[in-house]
Amino acid sequence: MGLYILIPLSVLLVFVIGIIFWWSVRSGQYDDLEGPSVRLLMDDEDEAPRAAKPEVPGQTASGPEQAAMDRRDR
Repeated sequence: MGLYILIPLSVLLVFVIGIIFWWSVRSGQYDDLEGPSVRLLMDDEDEAPRAAKPEVPGQTASGPEQAAMDRRDR
């Protein structure tokens, strides 16, 4: 009795998987397999470097500027 349900269900599942695979091939999902891995390694030249966030709220100077201010405070 279970085979009467499982065999048509498996045929339907294979049919649905085939349609999904056919759609992915036709829509270009497998056109460029190496491009994303190469783009990951490329530097973004157009992007400007981000400014460092102050560690303490309200603090504006960081790095060499903060070191110079610390030396003046001594």
